[in-house]
Amino acid sequence: MKFFLISDNIDTQMGLRLAGIEGVVVHERHEVLEALEQAMHMEDVAVILITTKLVETCPDVISELKLQVKKPLIEEIPDRHGSAKIGETIDGYVSEAIGVKL
Repeated sequence: MKFFLISDNIDTQMGLRLAGIEGVVVHERHEVLEALEQAMHMEDVAVILITTKLVETCPDVISELKLQVKKPLIEEIPDRHGSAKIGETIDGYVSEAIGVKL
């Protein structure tokens, strides 16, 4: 099973390509939705990674897919456009998951 990246910049794509993760670079909402549709129909893709900036272009669609589709897993990843407070974001995720404020 593979990962697949949908990114808004070449830097993220190149970095993950070095780790063996293929992907595409898109910028517009319709491109994001088209790339997402194609990736979801790839039999060998288990996880789709999408940069934060692209998730913000169509949050309703991505949230709905996360709730309804079991495979592939759709996961948002931060990139250079994301929040500089990634530590606080991670603390929030952990606190929400375990129910204890860190």
